[in-house]
Amino acid sequence: MKPEISIEFFPPQTPEGIEKLRSTRAELAKLNPQFFSVTYGAGGSTRERTFSVVKEIAAEGFDAAPHLSCIGSSRDSIREILGEYKAAGIRRTVALRGDLPSGMAETGEFRYANELVEFIRAETGDWFSIEVAAYPEWHPQARSPKDDLDAFVRKVKAGANSAITQYFYNADAYFHFVDEARALGVDVPIVPGIMPIVGFTKLARFSDACGADIPRWMRKKFESYGDDTESIRAFGLDLVTELCERLLKGGAPGLHFYSMNQSALTTEICKRLG
Repeated sequence: MKPEISIEFFPPQTPEGIEKLRSTRAELAKLNPQFFSVTYGAGGSTRERTFSVVKEIAAEGFDAAPHLSCIGSSRDSIREILGEYKAAGIRRTVALRGDLPSGMAETGEFRYANELVEFIRAETGDWFSIEVAAYPEWHPQARSPKDDLDAFVRKVKAGANSAITQYFYNADAYFHFVDEARALGVDVPIVPGIMPIVGFTKLARFSDACGADIPRWMRKKFESYGDDTESIRAFGLDLVTELCERLLKGGAPGLHFYSMNQSALTTEICKRLG
């Protein structure tokens, strides 16, 4: 059986961005992904833009999975969004805790993602296939690895169908996480999140903020290339392709690509994987 892939976009802010995403999507559609997911800004800040991208994807005949983050939201606002998606025939969502918008002190009526998953199930029954997030290298705000794992198990038991991980570059972290989750009775697919490497400086900054580890040998190698973008791209492609091969060989049920609204690297990796 061929492993399924899925691909994530973020909603563009400008007319040029919208056009660029359309052509990116046309390219990535050739990979026949199981679904395209669309991110959702802190506190619902991109709600309308997320919805318009999702509607376009659905109109093109693809399965679209809007992200839905609950922090800073009320039950009424989430109920309304679920109603809009349901009316548009959307059958999948990615349920996240999300971040509080800066300057906002109140978490709203939901504190954790498992509460959002429970709410979606209570409101819509089995209408939505619900994806949740998993952190093989632990959520940066978790008190301990055990706390983080327990939180993940609660989300799954609240009614999630599947999980997508934060990106990582250490396959062992993923396999270890899956083993631990299985030992606690989690039986849903746990799909590794894959971040193709465009440039190193931005990736390093982003990874430090979200708790994704870049192994020292990788950092050193990238740093040694300086401004040589071609070498960085080539090394990044080899690295991520090898990671994907190892994950699939080790039993990962599929791959979820964080495309950053670009098509070239995801397409090339999938081509190399055959």
